[in-house]
Amino acid sequence: MSQDPFKALKSLKTEKGNFQYWSLAVLKEAGFQIDALPFSIRVLLENALRNFDDFGITRDHIETLAKWSPEPSDKDIPFKPARVLMQDFTGVPAVVDIASLRAEAVRKGKDPEKINPLIPVDLVIDHSVQVDYFGTNYSYQKNVEVEYKRNGERYQFLKWAQKAFDNFSVVPPGMGICHQVNLEYLAQGVIARDGKVFPDTLVGTDSHTPMVNGIGVVAWGVGGIEAEAAILGQPIYFIMPEVVGLKLTGKLPPGTTATDMVLTITELLRKHGVVGKFVEVFGSGLETLTVPDRATISNMSPEFGCTVTYFPIDDRTLDYMAKTNRPKDQIQLVEDYCKSNMLWREGEEKIKYSSIVELDLSSVEPTVSGPKRPQDKILVREFKQKFGEILEKVHGRTYIPIDKRDVGRWYGEGGSQPSESRTGALVDIEVEAKANKGLKTVAVRVHNEEFVLHDGSIVIAAITSCTNTSNPSVMLGAGLVAKKARERGLDVKPWVKTSLAPGSKVVSDYLKKANLMDDLEALRFHVVGYGCTSCIGNSGPLPKHIAKAVEEYDLVVSAVLSGNRNFEARVHPQVKMNYLMSPMLVVAYALVGRVDVDLQHEPIGYDPNLEPVYLRDIWPSNEEIYEVMSKVLSPADFEKNYGEIFEGNEIWQQLQVPNDMVFQWSEDSTYIKEAPFFKGISEVVEEPRDIVDAKVLLKLGDSITTDHISPAGSFSENSPAGQYLIQRGVEKKDFNSYGSRRGNDEVMVRGTFANVRIKNHLVSREGGFTLHIPSGEEMTVFEASQKYRGENTPLIVLAGKEYGSGSSRDWAAKGANLLGVKAVLAESYERIHRSNLVGMGILPLQFLPGDSADRLGLTGKETFSILGISDGLSAMKRLKIKANIEAKKDIEFEVLCRLDSLIEIEYYKNGGILHYVLRDFLKK
Repeated sequence: MSQDPFKALKSLKTEKGNFQYWSLAVLKEAGFQIDALPFSIRVLLENALRNFDDFGITRDHIETLAKWSPEPSDKDIPFKPARVLMQDFTGVPAVVDIASLRAEAVRKGKDPEKINPLIPVDLVIDHSVQVDYFGTNYSYQKNVEVEYKRNGERYQFLKWAQKAFDNFSVVPPGMGICHQVNLEYLAQGVIARDGKVFPDTLVGTDSHTPMVNGIGVVAWGVGGIEAEAAILGQPIYFIMPEVVGLKLTGKLPPGTTATDMVLTITELLRKHGVVGKFVEVFGSGLETLTVPDRATISNMSPEFGCTVTYFPIDDRTLDYMAKTNRPKDQIQLVEDYCKSNMLWREGEEKIKYSSIVELDLSSVEPTVSGPKRPQDKILVREFKQKFGEILEKVHGRTYIPIDKRDVGRWYGEGGSQPSESRTGALVDIEVEAKANKGLKTVAVRVHNEEFVLHDGSIVIAAITSCTNTSNPSVMLGAGLVAKKARERGLDVKPWVKTSLAPGSKVVSDYLKKANLMDDLEALRFHVVGYGCTSCIGNSGPLPKHIAKAVEEYDLVVSAVLSGNRNFEARVHPQVKMNYLMSPMLVVAYALVGRVDVDLQHEPIGYDPNLEPVYLRDIWPSNEEIYEVMSKVLSPADFEKNYGEIFEGNEIWQQLQVPNDMVFQWSEDSTYIKEAPFFKGISEVVEEPRDIVDAKVLLKLGDSITTDHISPAGSFSENSPAGQYLIQRGVEKKDFNSYGSRRGNDEVMVRGTFANVRIKNHLVSREGGFTLHIPSGEEMTVFEASQKYRGENTPLIVLAGKEYGSGSSRDWAAKGANLLGVKAVLAESYERIHRSNLVGMGILPLQFLPGDSADRLGLTGKETFSILGISDGLSAMKRLKIKANIEAKKDIEFEVLCRLDSLIEIEYYKNGGILHYVLRDFLKK
């Protein structure tokens, strides 16, 4: 059968050679209104047209996309990305899974070398570096050494995979953050492969993969489970998206940044409602935005809730490609192809969008966001007031402005002289508990220095995350703020843990060329590593005296960071208030040392002559920033740094790895274990059955993120995961993080639902605890799951709205699977996590509109039976649930089964997507 049902294959002559391409103009000639389609839909249409096989991708799929309309649709569409991007936290378990598939293939007598990535995979090691050392010129080197000491076994495994698998490359540690490396180097705009040319597309195992939408590449984040399926040749299926048009007009006013803009857009799109939708940007405002500005917006797509935030390719795109040292013939290929195939933005298109949201950029004001969600926008001029309101409302403490506080006499009436420390006067702390009507104030003495901490003190100031470190305007702006502050004699407060973690080495190069690195370092913003650091929760420990003050006196302290995520306990478990802001504001707030300040009217500090210094005194003009940018940005910097991107440092180069094509698993390893999901898999698929007599493992509320569900950050020796490691001879100092141990299912299952801030309504205390319902005994979630397993009791999870929002963490689904969870019943889901649940054989169920656990009177202590599965499943089928509790009447209600397509039903029947792929391989 022809692989070109619409006769769309055409020839294109370019400087790079002659290629064939699938023409959208042919579909236009056939009567489809391609001109009215959003650009992002056109890319998906080309993808279906090119990958047509009349099996996984059919003529009906092509016509569905070609007939896209603004109205919601329940039709399934396929997507086969051109490549896959991974980072090491999510990448290691994906590689473990593929290596485990090879191991099972060998046990089944098959050729393991047949299991390989079928499309290129780039894995960037960027999530493991932690800020153990800061504020010194040796911080970077020390952090690198500690990183390799902690993660050497994982890195050896990844280096083995690079040798063992085809189509698999690894960017070693210390080279940059995956999304910034993707934007600056990996993304090509269009791809020439095997004589064909087509749009560059990808999926990534990190939710911020859409950052590359800013350079005109359609890409989004998926769970590791979906990414593995794509790597092994499976299309990704999803419901035809609505496309929201984001119309930008005007120009950012002086004194505002791209970060202020993106935080404004985050609130705007969250209010509009774009979850599961595409956003496409248009309007005259695009002419004023550079690609880094655009990428700053696209990066935060998961914070909006949308799948992509797409900027079509135009002259600005080509300009950025030239500045980042893309080859001239590649840039010309991008232009020739996009103009030939209706993928070039002229600015005069008459596209029909599902809805339109407008933003006049001139209305943007200096903005921060927090303290728990990226969409909680706060204007800088209102920050002080908002902090006081949150402190009183959330933490029950009376807020008193700093100039009206009476801290009392620390060494007289109301407090006793601090005693000498047992460790040689490392830290002395005395608290004046009665001084401020509930607002905590603590005096700290460390060696010969004394200072006062209080609710609202900033203990972490991190310039981190690809969101902003990819944008030279705000990074050079931060350097200029530091320079001007230094010239006025200001310094960062001594209780602030500072860090600078650029997304690529290009950033530190241009900061040095601009002579601004010395100014940042003078304020202790030394480079601590090239990775996500605080943005992913790798802030490292607080200094001992700060940690002691916060812990012993329950201070509500703050972090300020230039990242994209500020969920509870994410940045640091001891920090309860976390605020997102531009790198420039991070420096400014570090100088103040607290968040309860009105920076537009109050001084940042006082110079040595006690003259007040205001934010306006140290804030650079746009002209100053652009003048420096024009002098220091050079394609040569990109050529130098990306020319050696795969080399790594001496430690990486000396890592020895075996040549085996099948990985030799070690029973002694606490980092890498063969995945348990595929061992002894039956080649015959059993029909799914009703879930009968299930108990609730957790009853949760709204906005439960994958940070709450998935193991993340550090963990204590008293946790189930800590106990597991201690029993295997691992000392507390060598625990590392959950993220670093994602290749060990035994650690990860013990950390699932173990977040210290998760609130399970079955118990009164926060953290990973639950009620074992038959016995009435409170215990950890892991311990309860083990008891239920021994009793052959299936488990479910009850939840509210937006279940699974946040990062695309596959262990949020894998861990639930290993805990024995058979179904989740929620009011609504975020896209990636729902898909991941299906990918691990967990049934996602949704309350019907108007229903919820509380409205139905469900306490979570009932016994649940989910009926209608055995009768056969269909897409979006309604199932019946019976819930009963002793001596009470049964509660019966219907729910929506969120298996959204026929292929998802097949994945569920098989127990997961990789089970489906493995069985398909074994058959062939």
